[in-house]
Amino acid sequence: MQAIELKPNVYWVGGIDWNLRNFHGYQTPRGSTYNAYLIIDEEITLIDTVKHYLFDEMLTRIKSVIDPKKISTIISNHVEMDHSGSLPFILKYAPNATVFTSTRGEKGLQKHYKHNWNIHVAESGESLSIGKRKLTFTHIPMVHWPDSMVTYSGFDKILFPNDAFGQHIASSERFDDELSFGILEEEAAKYYANIVLPYGGQVQKALDALHSLEVDMIAPSHGIIWRKYLKEIIEKYQKWSSNTTNHKAVIVYDTMWGSTEKIAYALYEGLREKGIFVSLRNLNQTHMSDIVTDVLDAKLVLFGSPTLNNGMLPTMGGFLTYLKGLRPKDRVGFVFGSFGWGGQAVGQIESIVDEMGWDRPIASTNINYIPEEQDLKKIRDIGSQLANYIKKNNEK
Repeated sequence: MQAIELKPNVYWVGGIDWNLRNFHGYQTPRGSTYNAYLIIDEEITLIDTVKHYLFDEMLTRIKSVIDPKKISTIISNHVEMDHSGSLPFILKYAPNATVFTSTRGEKGLQKHYKHNWNIHVAESGESLSIGKRKLTFTHIPMVHWPDSMVTYSGFDKILFPNDAFGQHIASSERFDDELSFGILEEEAAKYYANIVLPYGGQVQKALDALHSLEVDMIAPSHGIIWRKYLKEIIEKYQKWSSNTTNHKAVIVYDTMWGSTEKIAYALYEGLREKGIFVSLRNLNQTHMSDIVTDVLDAKLVLFGSPTLNNGMLPTMGGFLTYLKGLRPKDRVGFVFGSFGWGGQAVGQIESIVDEMGWDRPIASTNINYIPEEQDLKKIRDIGSQLANYIKKNNEK
């Protein structure tokens, strides 16, 4: 377990979590990494740490470069325990090291670990000289925690943005030009959709602040390090943070006896006839973290559920709770369902869609028992009307 040199005297010393499959409700089929970085200068500096159970892996990599006792500065860009979890352990090896963190970071570290560490609160814009290098700190609150901070080394032209620009990928490769860009784009989109999406405004402010920096490498705290596709990933973040969408629809549904599914497929046909790309997602077959990734660039989202016990199916209730927390904006919604006698599910879903502030230009459809062919024809027509609406709406 050797350190990997990113640039002269700058090393990746993180840990690879090959077995991670769930990250607080977000499925991670490719695992993840917890990236930590070691800078060798007059002051030996460690940027971030790893989840507690990968400490030995990080320590082994640090030891392949230097004696960890020589570490004099530790930068904690973010308190969340997948990045700060090994701080108590590394500080046993380097007990005199100073921990640099943000104002909220200091409070968070004290709340989490209750240690009397030597902590320096770094103001946004403050710089630290460690020898040839000067490290500059910029606070980026709520991307995606209040304490979030980025560190920039102008000498190396490396940005260490912690969770921004990350992806959940466990890989022996460390750089973006060593893996398929398609995989990287997919995982970066999923990461943004499930973690960063609620904070688009803050992301845009952070991007504005970074415009003045000369950067040829972005070293996030999860996944692959960006050195070739910098322009592409920054453009993606600009698009995602501005809620820019495509002529694309996502149909999210669950079904009991097949009636709601028939409606879903009829809507699909109507949308496709008008040239709209559609993802058709059954909540029993597709995890909600993957569906949210579809929502990231979709203008239209259609929600379907039959009524069960005077309400929507639990799968739809769980998905809407998750989606509402991520707060995607400027979308168009449509609700559909089927029922035997009550029919309340559609109204309940409408209330949540309205609460999110979405447009609902066409009245919902709610079919009693099994849709007949004449019903399905009307529903296909609704799909076509929705297609025309989002095309017109996106062109404004």
